Amino acid sequence: MKIWSPEQAFDWYKEHEWIVGCNYLPSNSINQLEMFQKETFDSEINNLELSWARNLGFNSVRVYLHDLLWEDKESFKETLNVFLDICQSNNIKPILVLFDDCHRPYPKLGKQPKPVRGVHNSGWKQSPGLAIVHAINDDALNDNLPRLKKFVQEILNNFNADERILMWDIYNEPGQFGIGDKSITLLKKTWEWAHEVRPSQPLTSCLDGSVGTEIIECNRKNSDVITFHTYEGEKLQETISRLKENDRPLICTEYMAREFGSTFEFSMPIFKENNVGCFNWGLVAGKSQTHFGWSTIMELKKKKEEGDFLDDEEVIPEPEIWFHDILRKDGKPYNVEETNFIKEITSSKKLDW
Repeated sequence: MKIWSPEQAFDWYKEHEWIVGCNYLPSNSINQLEMFQKETFDSEINNLELSWARNLGFNSVRVYLHDLLWEDKESFKETLNVFLDICQSNNIKPILVLFDDCHRPYPKLGKQPKPVRGVHNSGWKQSPGLAIVHAINDDALNDNLPRLKKFVQEILNNFNADERILMWDIYNEPGQFGIGDKSITLLKKTWEWAHEVRPSQPLTSCLDGSVGTEIIECNRKNSDVITFHTYEGEKLQETISRLKENDRPLICTEYMAREFGSTFEFSMPIFKENNVGCFNWGLVAGKSQTHFGWSTIMELKKKKEEGDFLDDEEVIPEPEIWFHDILRKDGKPYNVEETNFIKEITSSKKLDW
């Protein structure tokens, strides 16, 4: 069977203690390309920061890959293996993300852009990117399809039974950033490719967080485990109750925006009480500047026009109230009471079934 039955999914879920972690990008990387390209991959920083995650009680991280990295697949496999070993040494099992419709639409290999001062995720790159997604939707015989199929299937085959990996998130938020229904062709193809391989780890793509009825229904029908995103605290319990009707394990793969009320203190008890895994966005405030809010994205065009980039040695500024992220680059917490709470609630991960 290509898609797990609910029984298979719950059997897998019950093998794990409470799954709790963060979306992880090292502080010295502006995007997933800079994180994994051989020239900029930094095993020491990854090991240090993942040890901090483990100290918080996290047992997983969600990490984005990129299709362009597969152009030098032997180098990338080597780097990814090093990263997975680092995760394993810190008792952390990652969720690996393949495609993504969020943020900047034109990815390129090589030297990545500098951060734009005070702008949330100013250098994050879509995968495979708006132009390719549109071309695939308009022409199902597009030349990019064989390359993307190769990326999906070869990476799933290479790591098919790898116990260091928790699960695969095949496509993050399809339809976001104005791409809309254009993502449906690539999304359907990606599900087909993934199910042809059928890795031993579960497959998913989020419901809440994706855009468009057909896209969301496609993910619902094909996901072994139901994942979702929510940043508004007041909607959390309602969202969980609604998604439980799918009769599959639930994992929230993105949450936590302090100004929207989805704080750790508010959200984590609800997740734990409902047996829902959870991944906040961000760990260490760094080049991605996700400790700044989404509203700063609207200022990006003006800042670029004014050339308001950061110098290599310049300290990234700090907002009065952090949006995402938990720690500063030296490992000290943004809020000591908050990190103490996280450590306390993660000290016991046994779920009450």
